[in-house]
Amino acid sequence: MLELVFVTCLILDRHHCEERHVLFQDVSLMACMLHGQAEFANWTNSHPGWRLHRWKCGIHDPRQADA
Repeated sequence: MLELVFVTCLILDRHHCEERHVLFQDVSLMACMLHGQAEFANWTNSHPGWRLHRWKCGIHDPRQADA
């Protein structure tokens, strides 16, 4: 299972950032990157006060999510 991780920050307070996670099942790393771009584009369009700071795709580690 792959995970898209993207960090968004408030436009008016660049020090207030939040990490967001989206899981993808049965996709390649390239597909995660392609779907990820659409995912965070939709997210930023529906959250106009926020901007994308960084993003990545990687293997989902459930131990990291629980920490």
